[in-house]
Amino acid sequence: MPIGFTLVFVDHSKEATRPDVSAVAALDEPTRRRLYDHVVRQPGPVSRDEAAEALDLARQTAAFHLDRLAEESLLDVVYERRSGRTGPGAGRPAKLYKRSSKQVTVSLPERHYEMAGRLLAQALEESEATGEPVRSVLHRKAHELGTQLAGTGRPGQADVFTVLEENGFEPRRDGDAIVLGNCPFHALAREHTETVCGMNLHLLRGVLEGLTESGRRACLAPSPGHCCVRLELASPQTGVHPS
Repeated sequence: MPIGFTLVFVDHSKEATRPDVSAVAALDEPTRRRLYDHVVRQPGPVSRDEAAEALDLARQTAAFHLDRLAEESLLDVVYERRSGRTGPGAGRPAKLYKRSSKQVTVSLPERHYEMAGRLLAQALEESEATGEPVRSVLHRKAHELGTQLAGTGRPGQADVFTVLEENGFEPRRDGDAIVLGNCPFHALAREHTETVCGMNLHLLRGVLEGLTESGRRACLAPSPGHCCVRLELASPQTGVHPS
């Protein structure tokens, strides 16, 4: 499997986001990166003047880069009166910058370890509460998530290639079958193969069910350079791929 890397800028937000290459690319500019690092290290919001003075920059330069970071959702903007005065004559609130409430993650190839972690945590908690075996719960939760992924954020019916691309599987045709060039759970699958590949299998079976893709069946077929799951055509006689 290809070797990946991950750049993560994390806060305490629960908001799930898709990878944002543009946001991370914005930090490639040295002055912008210095400003970002300065702001996130401060205990409170930072003004343009404070940032400019701390980094020995022109105020206009600091303002430009701080606003660019805010546009990319790497920083949040808040307005406060620093004088402590209120009412008429108190002056306009200052524009301040602080660490963003949004999480930005970029992984190449695409990985979804948070998705796997949530499924595993849900399975463990439900198993402890009900007594149902953890693996059984995990497979059911993965299947349910797969059906949700098949219908998320679109008014009409999507095709299987679109859903697989959106979720980082890098689908490719191999004759009549579909092979997956990337495993979004690669590192976990290498160390916990049976557990993670089983979860992935049921996730993709859920995707096919959610898409009403009765013409295909997800099956385990590990091969070098591919995800462990392969989507094959169902048997024309039975509508089900032979086991």
